[in-house]
Amino acid sequence: MKRIIVIGLGNFGSILARRLHQLGHDVLAIDVRAEVVDALGPRVTRAIVGDATNRQVLDEAGAEGADAAVVATGENLAASILSLLAVRDLGIKNTFVKVRSEDHARIVEQLGATECIFPERESALGLASRVTSAKLLQYVQLGADLSLQEMSVPAAWYSKTLRELALPTKYRIQVVAVHDMLRDQMLPVPDPDRKLTQSDSLLVAGEPGALESLASLS
Repeated sequence: MKRIIVIGLGNFGSILARRLHQLGHDVLAIDVRAEVVDALGPRVTRAIVGDATNRQVLDEAGAEGADAAVVATGENLAASILSLLAVRDLGIKNTFVKVRSEDHARIVEQLGATECIFPERESALGLASRVTSAKLLQYVQLGADLSLQEMSVPAAWYSKTLRELALPTKYRIQVVAVHDMLRDQMLPVPDPDRKLTQSDSLLVAGEPGALESLASLS
């Protein structure tokens, strides 16, 4: 179990805080709006009304020593920056900041944020990939040079093995898991000699361009 601070309880922050708590983590949620704190309170470890740009408020709330902090006040640039500085001053090293622009991201990266989160952009990229390919089930971009996607098995691959398909050589992608949807069973580190079926889906990793080419297969 980790202790995680979530600052800013808009849609993104509230959903994240609830999910982290469901996963068994100790979640401290903070927002300046009493109504959203009251609504979220029963669904996290602790929710308080407070100004997270103030280090003293965070300190009194018990934020010091947390494993990670998520600053989700992305629409308020000043609050986002000051909250990041406050949690950094408390010695919280793992900091994730929701950002609204490349300039915002550049500023918080220079201030030591561990990672910048673009929820709208990431959702849009995933949706664009899904709506343009009937084969694509899920899509996550992990960086400029690496993406992860789940796709159904193309008809041309039915009854063939991963060894026969030689996907790393032919398509520059790697299958990291096979999902047997008929049995609802995930097979990590899949057997290279297991024949693929129509009821399988594949979790594949590779460069975005390689995955785009793969998604075009019928």
